[in-house]
Amino acid sequence: MTAGSRQKVDLSGLNEPLIRISGHIVDVSAQSFRVAGLSPYVKLGDCVVCDGPEGEEMGEVVRVEEASATVKPFAVRFQSGVRSLAWRTGPVTVSPAASWRGRTIDAFGRPCDDRGPLEQGPVSYLTDTLPDAALRRGRVTQPVATGVKAIDIFTPLIRGQRMGIFAGSGVGKSTLMGMLARAKGFDTVVVALVGERGREVREFLEVTMQGELSRVVTVVATGDESPMMRRLAPKTAMTVAEYFRDQGDHVLLIVDSVTRLAHAARDVALAAGEPPVARGYPPSVFSELPRLLERAGPGAPDSGTITGLFAVLVDGDDHNEPVADSIRGTLDGHIVLSRSIAEEGRFPAVDVLKSISRLADLSWSHEERELVTRLRSMISRYEDTRDLRLLGGYQRGADATLDQAVDLVPHVYGNLLQGPADGPTDQPFDELSRRLKAGMAGG
Repeated sequence: MTAGSRQKVDLSGLNEPLIRISGHIVDVSAQSFRVAGLSPYVKLGDCVVCDGPEGEEMGEVVRVEEASATVKPFAVRFQSGVRSLAWRTGPVTVSPAASWRGRTIDAFGRPCDDRGPLEQGPVSYLTDTLPDAALRRGRVTQPVATGVKAIDIFTPLIRGQRMGIFAGSGVGKSTLMGMLARAKGFDTVVVALVGERGREVREFLEVTMQGELSRVVTVVATGDESPMMRRLAPKTAMTVAEYFRDQGDHVLLIVDSVTRLAHAARDVALAAGEPPVARGYPPSVFSELPRLLERAGPGAPDSGTITGLFAVLVDGDDHNEPVADSIRGTLDGHIVLSRSIAEEGRFPAVDVLKSISRLADLSWSHEERELVTRLRSMISRYEDTRDLRLLGGYQRGADATLDQAVDLVPHVYGNLLQGPADGPTDQPFDELSRRLKAGMAGG
């Protein structure tokens, strides 16, 4: 197997070995526990199962020393005690199947809806694996319409692109991602809800994705679950997306949010003894995030694609905080949601001046590119002179370019207004053109 190739071998036998290698717990803390006797036989990422008072409990090896291995439990409350037996079971795997569409699963790939057992595919996939080698992937060339006017006009998506949605809390990030999840240009949608409120899960399934669930796989790890489950859920979702991509599907992968993944990874790394280096984040967090994000994108030339939308919840509306700053350079573009725009009641609250798609030229025609460039220039002029106009310092006729911006930009903003109930837009540039012509005629 070549370096960086997709690891898809049958590993189901690791969960039921003929001979179990065991040790025993020697120390238990609030965040982790240590097992003696397993150090020569385990590596980072292996799972360990313990005999607990209410059944088996599982954790993942996060540190290996000569005398003991440090294990982080997947459960919120770890109930095994000192001298309890513990044995190695190998890394976490899932076995996706086509019938997983329409189902809601947890980070281990177990059903958490009420629709009965989940069919298991014939092949088990490692959830934590390396991206495909760069030269084994196809190219990103095909535009896809999302139906959201602000996105399709100013930051268009290309199949296989990885786009970040950067926003503070309460500015419409989840609503926008729900609208994008209904885009018709994808065969399968895989959604990872990481650290979300419990009530938002049913809201997403029953309201946001109403009528679309037959093509959606939802992986859930709510905020009350352990950091290990929240860290595992995006990897499980990525593995499921890779399965459907390998079947030839064009997959939309939504992770909401990467920031909560980073918080979970921070908790795990600190429990393993790593020192914090940037606002409490250990170094491994900034290597783990790009490794996950790089798994999205196009597959082999004869397979499908994974178009990734990754929500980034910026702490304190600081778009230069460590997680946001690290992820921005890895992605193929970013959509910035502004609190000031949301406070004006303009949704989606996309700041078109700060948002960028690095692959937009693959979507725009020559005329569309010129129009977007001109619109950005007018919006910039309009926003730069906002204070001047509010103070009464603007006089019509003194600056023809500013006059045009004052006449047209409000119509641009009005055209971009769109909510979940409005439905998708098929021809965003045509609608914008009609709105601008009407605005000029009215002026």
